[in-house]
Amino acid sequence: MGQQQPLRILVAEDELIVGYDLCDTVSEAGYLVEGPYDDLSSAMLAYQKNKPDIAILDVQLGDGIVYPLAEQMMAEDVQVIFHSGQITPAQVAERFPKATALSKPCPPAEVIHSVQQAAAHH
Repeated sequence: MGQQQPLRILVAEDELIVGYDLCDTVSEAGYLVEGPYDDLSSAMLAYQKNKPDIAILDVQLGDGIVYPLAEQMMAEDVQVIFHSGQITPAQVAERFPKATALSKPCPPAEVIHSVQQAAAHH
């Protein structure tokens, strides 16, 4: 067996500083990162072009709520991690019992932990 491809992670986050932080955290942990995308349409486009293994999604993006994209991703076996300042993890869990939800600001170690758990389910 050859070297396994690193998992690809899509990051959608409308606060660019937070988005870049997330991307740095994840790429330092050895994952391939796409993003940060700050609106739904660019995240959607990136997703259609190159399906990720895991997605870290801010619930409220520049042009709307991320749920439709999240639903499409979950239907296609992408592990979704929600990351939100406005909506509590409990509210997300109510709608998406299988997804992980982190509240902002989230310590990098916790982000990585969630990603590793998602990777284990991948």
